[in-house]
Amino acid sequence: MARKAVCCGLNSLEVLLMVLFLLMTGVTVGLITVFAVNMSSQTKETGELIPMVTPPQKSYLIGVGRADCTGPVANVPLMGYANPKQTAAGIHTRLFSRAFIVDDGSRRVVFVSADIGMVSQRLRLEVLKELQLKYGDLYRQDNVVLSGTHTHSGLAGYFQYTLFMITSKGYIKPSTQAIVKGIVRSIDVAHKTMKPGKIFINKGEIVGSNVNRSPHSYLNNPEQERNRYTSNTDEQIVILKFTDLNGNGMGMISWFAVHAVSMNYTNRMVSSDNLGYASYLFEQEKNIGSLPGEGPYVAAFCTSNSGDVSPNTRGPYCVNTGEKCDYLNSSCPTGGTKMCVAFGPGNDMFESTRIIGQNIYKKAKVKTCKPALGHSFAAGTTDGGGDLNFTQGAVEGDPFWDGIRDTLLGAPSKEIQECHDPKPILFSTGEMNWPLPWHPDVVDVQIITIGSVAVVAVPGEVTTMSGRRIREAVKQVQRYEAASTIYGPHTLSAYIQHFRGLAKAIAQGKVGELPKGPEPPFFKDSQLFTLLLPAPVDNQPANSTFGQVLEQVHPRYKLGEVASVTFVAGNPRNSGDMRDKTFVTVERFQNNTGTWVVVHTDASWETRFHWIKGSGGQSNATVEWHIPLSAQSGTYRIRHFGHYKRFNIVTPVITAYEGVSDVFRVTQTL
Repeated sequence: MARKAVCCGLNSLEVLLMVLFLLMTGVTVGLITVFAVNMSSQTKETGELIPMVTPPQKSYLIGVGRADCTGPVANVPLMGYANPKQTAAGIHTRLFSRAFIVDDGSRRVVFVSADIGMVSQRLRLEVLKELQLKYGDLYRQDNVVLSGTHTHSGLAGYFQYTLFMITSKGYIKPSTQAIVKGIVRSIDVAHKTMKPGKIFINKGEIVGSNVNRSPHSYLNNPEQERNRYTSNTDEQIVILKFTDLNGNGMGMISWFAVHAVSMNYTNRMVSSDNLGYASYLFEQEKNIGSLPGEGPYVAAFCTSNSGDVSPNTRGPYCVNTGEKCDYLNSSCPTGGTKMCVAFGPGNDMFESTRIIGQNIYKKAKVKTCKPALGHSFAAGTTDGGGDLNFTQGAVEGDPFWDGIRDTLLGAPSKEIQECHDPKPILFSTGEMNWPLPWHPDVVDVQIITIGSVAVVAVPGEVTTMSGRRIREAVKQVQRYEAASTIYGPHTLSAYIQHFRGLAKAIAQGKVGELPKGPEPPFFKDSQLFTLLLPAPVDNQPANSTFGQVLEQVHPRYKLGEVASVTFVAGNPRNSGDMRDKTFVTVERFQNNTGTWVVVHTDASWETRFHWIKGSGGQSNATVEWHIPLSAQSGTYRIRHFGHYKRFNIVTPVITAYEGVSDVFRVTQTL
C-alpha cells in the first residue's frame, strides 16, 4: 500500500491479507468487508487499470449476475433509522443483488452486494440453505460473502433476534423471501455466465463526498496516528474490473467509505440511495438500450469503513432554528437530538443522492463481551437522531431511563457493566432472551481472496480509524458508533485475532485445517413473531374502478418538467412477489411502427411511485416522471399496474388491474 502499515507482531503478508479497506454492510449483524491489496507498485492514479500480477499460466473463471430483490413496497418498515413511522409507501428505485464468482482453478469464491441495510444472520442462513439445495457443497459458508450497501431505505423484516424484530415489525416472510430469492438468483446468473477472464485493479481518491459525523470522537485517536492521514474520513476508492479474455467488460466492484443515507428518515419510498444510483449510472452506460436491471454488465458500488462517515456534507443543523448543532452531543437547545439533522450537498434528499452517487460513479470511470448497547446508541446520529432525550457522547447513565429499564427488564449484571466500562449500558441485550435472544452470540468472520486481493468480512459497522488500522479498539470514544460496539471495548481486537489466524492459514495454504467454529442458531418460523397485519381488503370510491385516473397529466411538458398522474389503487402488498415486474411504465409512441415502447419502469431513477393510503381500505397511487433533459421529443403515456383484494365469503380473491394516463407530448420548449 502507499501507506505503510504498522502492526505489532504481524508480518507484511499478514497485514496485506488482513486489512486496509473495509466494506461495510450494516450495524452489528451485517457483513463488513475489509479489503486489502498491495498496489504500491501496480496502481496508477492516472486512471489506468493495472492487471493483477498472476503466474502467466494461471487464468480465472469469472461470472457476474444481477437480480431484483425488492420486496413488499407498502406497510413494511424501512431498515436503518429505526423509525417505526418510516414504513414503505412506494418506490424511488428498485433494489438489486449483484453477484461475482471468481475461480482461480484451486478455489472458488462468491461475493454478493445487495441493496439492503445489512446482511442479517437469518438472511445468510436462508441463502446458504437454498444454495446447498441447488449446488450441494459448491457454494458454502466458507466461500460465500454476502454484503449490504447499507441503504437505510431498504425493506426490513429479515431478522431473528428480538432487538431487530422490534424495530422491523417482527419477521416478515415476504420481505425476507424477496431478498433471499434475489440473492440466490443473482448467484445463479453469475454461475451460468462463468467464462475465462482477467481482473484489473485501481484506486484513487474522492474528495468532498463524505464527512466525519463524529469529528470530536475522531480526535480521541492518537495524534501521531491521525497525522498519518490528511482527512478524518477515508477518501480512497478501490475498483476491481472484470473482463473476458478479449478485454470486453463483464463487471466491476467498487468500495468507498460513505453511508447510504442521502435519502433521509423522512423518506417513505424504497430506494437504493447514493451507492445504488452510482450502480444505476454505470450499468446504464454499459448496457446501452437496456432498461434498469437488464443487460449483461454488472456494477456493484459498495461501502467500506463508513461507521462514522456521512454523505451529508453540509453537516448538522437545527431544523427548527437553522443554527449549527452542538458539536459534542449533536443536539439542539430546543428539540434535542431529533431537531439535529445533517444535510447533503443538494437542495433536497433526491438531489443530494444524485450528486453523491454521480461523484462516486465518475471516479469509478477512471481508467468480545456479551452484546450490550450504550446510552448514546439511543441518541442516533446526525443522519437520524433518536426520539428521546439521549445525547451523543454520554459516558454516564441516566437515572430516569435506568430506573425504567431495571423495572421492566432488569439491571445489567456486574459482569457486563465491568466488561463494557466505561460505556454506560442502556440495554444488556446479551442477557436478554425473551421472546428470543436480542443479539447473536455467534457471528461469522471470513476472509476470501480474489487474486491478490483479500476481502475480510467483519460482522459490524467500522469507523474510519478502525478501518485504517483494525488492530486495536478506539479508546475513550463514546458516541453512537462506540455505543453500538455491542460486544464490548475489545470487539475489534477479538476480530483481529480471528482474522490473523485466517490470514496465516491462507498464506500457508492451511485453510482446510481451520476449525469450523460454532454454528449459529436457525430459529423455526413458529418461534418468530410478526407485528405486521395482513393487507386489508381494497375498496374504491363510489362510481370508480381500480386503475381509474383521478388526476390527469397535462397535455404537454417540456424537458426538465415533471409529468404526474394519480390512479385509484390497491395496496401494493396484494400484488405479491413483484420482483422482475413493475408497477409503472413510461411509454413512447413509435410512429414508424405504430407501437408503444417502454422507456422507463419503476426501477428508473426518473420515475417515482407514491402509494398513498386512505381510509376505509381506499388508496391512491401517484406516478411521477421527472423528464430528463436527454428525453426524446414525442408522444408519451404513463401506465400503472397493480392488484386489489376482495373476499369471496372467506376466501381472499386477488384481481389484477391497470390504468393508463392520457397521451401527452414532450417537447424541448413549450
